[in-house]
Amino acid sequence: MDLKQRVTLITGGASGLGAASARMLAEAQGRVILVDLDDEKGEELAAELGEQGHYVRADVTSAEEMEAAVAAAVDRFGRLEIVINCAGIGGSQRVTGKRGPAPLEWFSKIVQVNLIGTFNTTRLAATAMLENEPGEDGERGVIINTASIAAFDGQIGQAAYSASKGGIAGMTLPIARDLARHGIRNVTIAPGLFDTPLLSRVPDEVRAELGASVPHPSRLGVPPEYALLVRQIIENRYLNGEVIRLDAALRMAPQ
Repeated sequence: MDLKQRVTLITGGASGLGAASARMLAEAQGRVILVDLDDEKGEELAAELGEQGHYVRADVTSAEEMEAAVAAAVDRFGRLEIVINCAGIGGSQRVTGKRGPAPLEWFSKIVQVNLIGTFNTTRLAATAMLENEPGEDGERGVIINTASIAAFDGQIGQAAYSASKGGIAGMTLPIARDLARHGIRNVTIAPGLFDTPLLSRVPDEVRAELGASVPHPSRLGVPPEYALLVRQIIENRYLNGEVIRLDAALRMAPQ
């Protein structure tokens, strides 16, 4: 799929991986709907993108708000062809300890945002894509999800986060098969250690240690590298139903 004039909705689009993807798409003359809960950053990035960008405040866990966000994309730009699911939250807590069991609300919240939020956006966006005229190879749309290497190499305290990201990885192939008859592809990226807002509260010395633990190149990944893979997925119509690790060969050992 050519990026020029294509319409993309990005959840978590105001910062990090989502913002880098938005800038990449705008540079390729695409049009972008930024979905986030950070109004200040969302409006700022939309202003930076100019006529090619538009910000919509919406919670990915809300059926009504995401339905409105998808409708906003169609109303503003006439259609929806690409979705990039970047919205997500982190958090670390052991299953049990001296203070007792981990709060169930903590586990539920992370799964609700990361996993259910991804599916909520996917189901609504895919429905909008059904209205698109098929292009080459009958393609109507592309959905790109964001998992994590924590889906496979989860650390101590990451039960909720790993479960949510493992769920995203696990539903990639079934969704791709489900949507194949409609000409909609579904691919997941599983990033390693990336320099994003999720790591912003980590001390500099710890960030340096994390970067040094990566085989090659020995550093944290940067959001434009994620955006580059997004572009390759969109443009290569034969990529479908796959979970792609983007981690510089990192395999996390137990902490």
